[in-house]
Amino acid sequence: MNVLMIGDVVGKSGCGFLMKHLTSVKRFYSCDICIVNGENSAPGNGITKDSLEMILSSGADAVTTGNHVYKRDNFYQCLESERYPVARPANYPERAPGRGYIILDKGRYKAAVINMMGTSMMQPLDNPFDVSDRIIQKLKDVKFKIMDFHAEATGEKKAIAYYLDGKVSVIAGTHTHVQTADEQILPNGTGYITDLGMTGPENSVLGVTPQDVIKTLKYHVPVRFSNPPGSCFMCGCVFTLDDNTGKCLKTERITVR
Repeated sequence: MNVLMIGDVVGKSGCGFLMKHLTSVKRFYSCDICIVNGENSAPGNGITKDSLEMILSSGADAVTTGNHVYKRDNFYQCLESERYPVARPANYPERAPGRGYIILDKGRYKAAVINMMGTSMMQPLDNPFDVSDRIIQKLKDVKFKIMDFHAEATGEKKAIAYYLDGKVSVIAGTHTHVQTADEQILPNGTGYITDLGMTGPENSVLGVTPQDVIKTLKYHVPVRFSNPPGSCFMCGCVFTLDDNTGKCLKTERITVR
């Protein structure tokens, strides 16, 4: 089974680029499942019903999120609806809107898409190691477990990857919007990359107009972020999983311009 994971989609231009290129990329890599992080897909940041539907109509089977998932309160109903295969980080409080994982039924197999968030330099959520243990126990009969670990610190991403090595098929980091060159298969068969990167304006600071970020950092004043015009790119990784064991056999980092 081939799993395609796409890094954080940023703004309207990121959604548009995804719609233009995702189908052909899925076809080229013979992808069975496509997972897209959409938490920055709305103008500014956050995710809305419109941007979610754009991502799904592009060919995503599941959409993961992160620390901006609750930015738009009118999106809460989408998180609660069984109609939309969208997950929020599982280590938010249980009463928070949405669910922390999705089961994708593809007929000959089932795959669990788990969303988790780090706590180092992030919100003080429940311990992602403990929450991961509980979820994996619940999903012990699901062979393919794929995790989007939305986190700031590289060390935290690496640590949870080794902690869950052999217990999940894939752990792919998101949040930093910078694709890392460390795709690998860990000793017990888990596919891993520290960060998938982003999908959106290439000549930007993490998808944001550079002058906006510079003004914020230089003068420490609030600035309404915008997404710059110009060329876009799409970053992600393809993981090939063994149909019998669920372990990762191959990883391939991709960038589409």
